[in-house]
Amino acid sequence: MELSTEKEQELKQIATQIRKDIIEMTTTAGSGHPGGSLSCADIITMLYFQRMKIDPENRNMAGHDRFILSKGHCAPAWYAVLAEKGFFPREELKKLRTFGSMLQGHPSERFTPGVDVASGSLGQGLSVAAGMAMAARLDAADTRVYALLGDGEIAEGQVWEAAMSAGHYKLDNLCAIIDNNGLQIDGRIEDVMDSNPIDEKWRSFNWHVVSADGHDMQDLNRAFDEAEQTKGKPTMIIAKTIKGKGVSFMENEAGYHGKTATPEQAEQALAELSAAE
Repeated sequence: MELSTEKEQELKQIATQIRKDIIEMTTTAGSGHPGGSLSCADIITMLYFQRMKIDPENRNMAGHDRFILSKGHCAPAWYAVLAEKGFFPREELKKLRTFGSMLQGHPSERFTPGVDVASGSLGQGLSVAAGMAMAARLDAADTRVYALLGDGEIAEGQVWEAAMSAGHYKLDNLCAIIDNNGLQIDGRIEDVMDSNPIDEKWRSFNWHVVSADGHDMQDLNRAFDEAEQTKGKPTMIIAKTIKGKGVSFMENEAGYHGKTATPEQAEQALAELSAAE
């Protein structure tokens, strides 16, 4: 179903705030991964503010949906969304990567409200998500499981073991998303470890494959609609994105995979994001 103009605008505004939070958090911490966090901000915003059945006041509600950030180094985007959703006070964002903070460099269920499982050891998230989807089926629970992977991450062999398992067991309550920004820490995925054609690979593992613009709320909503309507197969959404989206000097720059802005650059980034609202 198409989003109303008002809802689409609301989601865009939330995503812009998430991007501002990412810049402020990582710059204050002096470490983190802004590039990939900025590229997936729209996807996680769409999930938490439009698609998922989830309630920060009742985390154990029957049939609540699950989210696994398999590319766990992009935790700043997830933390900002969790704070915006009300899982913990926004003031905690200022403590990213500080000693004793609930916001570790990679997500951990031991510290962060809203996180179900630790992630960031790349390649493992889809296995966890497939297990959750299988458990939900066995419990006859009305639960959907979402996992967000990086396009560099899918070079990991465990990803394909999980893909084979999910396809074999026809886990149609599982939806994975690839943040397809084309870059990883060492450069272009085509140069480091070429995973193309991504869509054909997932189809060969018995997944339903959908392509989407990862920065277009209407197109993302359409893709998630299609995923929910697909029966007998898990769905992979290949979301085309831009690394560093919204910040001119970070866009399509592999160097900002794990490098933060200087305070002066952060001012420029925040000004650009505000101007685009």
